[in-house]
Amino acid sequence: MSLVINHNMMAMNAARNLSSSYSRLNNSVRRLSSGLRVGTAADDAAGLAIRELMRADIKTLQQGVRNANDAISLIQTADGSLGVIDEKLIRMKELAEQAATGTYTSDQRLMIESEYQAMASEITRIANSTDFNGVHLLNGNLSIDTHNDAGITSTGKLKVHFGTGNEKSEDYYYITIGDATASALGVGNQAGTDAGGYTVSTQARAQMAVDSINKAIESKDKIRAHLGAMQNRLENTISVLQIQAENLQAAESRISDVDVATEMTEFVRNQVLTQSAVAMLSQANSLPQMAMQLIGG
Repeated sequence: MSLVINHNMMAMNAARNLSSSYSRLNNSVRRLSSGLRVGTAADDAAGLAIRELMRADIKTLQQGVRNANDAISLIQTADGSLGVIDEKLIRMKELAEQAATGTYTSDQRLMIESEYQAMASEITRIANSTDFNGVHLLNGNLSIDTHNDAGITSTGKLKVHFGTGNEKSEDYYYITIGDATASALGVGNQAGTDAGGYTVSTQARAQMAVDSINKAIESKDKIRAHLGAMQNRLENTISVLQIQAENLQAAESRISDVDVATEMTEFVRNQVLTQSAVAMLSQANSLPQMAMQLIGG
């Protein structure tokens, strides 16, 4: 190579290498400081697309866990109220048994009847007042088999969504809760007059009420058993969702996160190359002085 002063090709070459090394050093610093191997689409376009889909699914699964936990809280609220209704039915059966014996007068049975009907009214009050976040649970609203969510407010059975899509078998299922009012259970004067548990004002009707209250207790227990089964199912669903989210997080980490050991090695390499390029650029910039010495000489 000729000794010239118009173009310093060695300095230009050193500057180009410096720029390249400095750019790689900048990438290493960015990755190490952020912890991400894929920080921009330029790092790995396909990996970035896959990562963002995974992140969306992870967040959706985590929200699904919260949805399922909310549904468990709803079920526990309903079950707690049914436990109180259970106590009222037991007291009603006790009163029916008391009124069914012949040792009481009609006036005394009317006093028993008064408490009996008060218990029935309390059952209906509890069923109508039990709600979770404004959703009434035991008044029969959730016993309707048809779910309609076309409007702002959904009607019918309650839909619990927990998956990342809309496939029924994979992403959601419905909760139905039977009607637990006194009329639905067939006890008290809110039920039809032909209901066995309508009254205990006479000995004969009290004897009929004993059998009817047994059936009412069985109906209530079926509702509670159904709620228990749904709670167990939701708890299993939560476990599966948490495992899925954990595995997706691990997969997303393998794509997105930087391998610190590997990147630190690359950082040191680029740092040395940058320092070397700076030193050589300084040397290359001084070489034209040799030509000036010849001119001056």
